[in-house]
Amino acid sequence: MTLASRILLLAVGLVVATALIAALATVQFARSTAHAEQRGELTAQASLLSLQSARLVTRPALTRVARGLDGTAVAVYDAGGALIASTDPRTAMVRRTRSAAAAAIGGEPVSTSVRLAGRDVLVEARPTADGGAIVLARPLAAFTPNAAGLLGGILVTLAVALVLAVAAAIWLARRIAEPLAATAAAARRLADGERGVAVPPASPVEVADVADALRALDTALSTSEGRQREFLLSISHELRTPLTALRGYGEALSDGLVPPERTAEVGGVLVAETTRLERFTADLLELARLEADDFSLEPGPVDLAQLAGSTIRAWTARADALEVRLAGDGLDGPLPARGDPRRVRQVLDGLVENALRATPPGGRVVLSGTTVGGTAAVTVEDSGPGLSDEDLADAFTRGLLRERYRETRAVGTGLGLSIATRLAARMGGRIVAGHASTPPGARFTLELPAG
Repeated sequence: MTLASRILLLAVGLVVATALIAALATVQFARSTAHAEQRGELTAQASLLSLQSARLVTRPALTRVARGLDGTAVAVYDAGGALIASTDPRTAMVRRTRSAAAAAIGGEPVSTSVRLAGRDVLVEARPTADGGAIVLARPLAAFTPNAAGLLGGILVTLAVALVLAVAAAIWLARRIAEPLAATAAAARRLADGERGVAVPPASPVEVADVADALRALDTALSTSEGRQREFLLSISHELRTPLTALRGYGEALSDGLVPPERTAEVGGVLVAETTRLERFTADLLELARLEADDFSLEPGPVDLAQLAGSTIRAWTARADALEVRLAGDGLDGPLPARGDPRRVRQVLDGLVENALRATPPGGRVVLSGTTVGGTAAVTVEDSGPGLSDEDLADAFTRGLLRERYRETRAVGTGLGLSIATRLAARMGGRIVAGHASTPPGARFTLELPAG
């Protein structure tokens, strides 16, 4: 069933149930009103006739009186309880009302009801001046004309209200369902790959929220896919450059155009370009593995100070070649944390490599360790050109900083920071980018749960 159908059925069901309850209550009220009205009339008649009992001692006299009482049976008893006259000769009526007559003879007025021939009968008994009693009995009608008129008017009003409520429910169901249907159609267009889809505005607040969220999703998808295209174009360019060199030198070697004295030089170029391709491939595969659910980790206790020290020792030769001072600070004592030692070292290697690439000759790269609360951290800080606030916000978006600075400074594959932040998140930590404590420069801090 559609949402509109469900809303319509629910609304109509509620309205019908309400109308039925109101109708039942109205019928009950009308019956109670009719009962009270008939009881009041019979009470007044009994009180009036008790004053005239002296002239009602014969049945013809009673019959004449009863004609004006709209089907009311009348019986007169003497002081001894004997029936003097009655308009209803049926023994059952006399028998069922005799107890009321006896009470009235005793001086007590009686208002009661009896069941006779399957019908409720109202009974009123009053004492007479001569010590006897007069008893009036009238079958109880379900509705009096006044009550029937009241009931009919109320039921007509309920019927009109029911029709109006159903019409309002139909309008409301369409009002709610149409924006949702339009929003669903826009979502299907987005799923089919279309971007910049115009999502129609919606009136209900909740539906409007869904439409706003869909518009935000459209914008986010467009931005993400745009960055992905730029990244793929960048990767394509980076792959094409070493492939072109490899192909060119390979064709030259195949055609015998490389003299023997240049063989070592050409071999070095081929090795360097092959290394670049291998690095790109490894980074891409690492990203693919990180996004898989079965990515393997071996978490356990690690000493961040020890891992940072081994990282410094591993990269010292590279730093010396680049004329950059690589040092440690605050790494003398242990920094216990929890993580995968191999993955922590991979993150630190990536951060140090980025820092060395960005630092000019004569600069410095410092690794420092701290423990704050339940977090152990290693910070890699360089004295390079640094990053702007906008750069810091986009630092972990793959390929973005590479595209931004590829013409002005040394850049890597554009995947390193993205890989590093994903590895940190997998280990329950994070990487925070910031400005160097002594500008210019940048600092990246790996934070892990303290062990």
